[in-house]
Amino acid sequence: MDETIKLYPTSFNSAEELSFFITRDFTSEEEKVRAMFSWIIANIAYDPEEYKKFDYSFKNYRERNEKEEKVRQKIIKRTLKTGNAVCEGYAMLLEKLCELQGIQNYLVRGDVKSNFDDLGRPFKRIHMWNVITIDEERYLFDATWGAGKWNGTFKKDPDYFYYKTPPEEFVKTHYPDMDEDTFLESASYNRKWFATIPLVLVKELSITAIETPENGVLRADNYINEIPFVINSKPPNTIAYLDGTEKINILFEEAEGSFSFTVPLKGKKQEILVYFDDKPALAYKVE
Repeated sequence: MDETIKLYPTSFNSAEELSFFITRDFTSEEEKVRAMFSWIIANIAYDPEEYKKFDYSFKNYRERNEKEEKVRQKIIKRTLKTGNAVCEGYAMLLEKLCELQGIQNYLVRGDVKSNFDDLGRPFKRIHMWNVITIDEERYLFDATWGAGKWNGTFKKDPDYFYYKTPPEEFVKTHYPDMDEDTFLESASYNRKWFATIPLVLVKELSITAIETPENGVLRADNYINEIPFVINSKPPNTIAYLDGTEKINILFEEAEGSFSFTVPLKGKKQEILVYFDDKPALAYKVE
């Protein structure tokens, strides 16, 4: 399937043109959605300058509704032709392709965690992703995060982790405007909870596995010299923390079903980035 997508043009004049290829080559809903997602993450680059290309202001709700549909069509067309977009371009294009294939779906607005500045702040509606129904089951998709990473420049890095992502994994970094769109039943999941949790950067680690510290923003007055960590999971081979620009290895203790370690407390203003097997795993702020 992915090899077939590589043979497609890298740009189109309309969503209908791309949808024609998908109709020609694939039959099941699963195949079609996979094809849409694959083409998008392979050919669309994230560019925050795209936010400046469209007028999102409106005077009243009637004007908003009329303008939103016009803007939506312009965003989809521009995304296909230029190969550049922000989250709206990724999500709206995926939504449109599903519509053309008769596949139920809807857009979700919400908040995301991706860096230290996101820890502890109030909820913001700053991101957009998709819910798509495949064979009568609803799934979560984020083509923006699946396409690559932005750190001043866009680094293309297609990733299917954000294709049909399990809800308990998705909620580590994404929280919707409406609680029910988490697809999680526990009443403990809400905007306040999302604001307080640490940033979990390693995909293999569940948020519920972090026994302590549970809060992503730590108070220096609550600790003396060091901050203890307890993780209910199989330990990595190595653990380190970032001290300025230097990674320093940490000794850890393993117990049945968990492991523990400590990170030195440097002061009342500190950013803690913990590495598991040389990969960023956990992020906290100390105030």
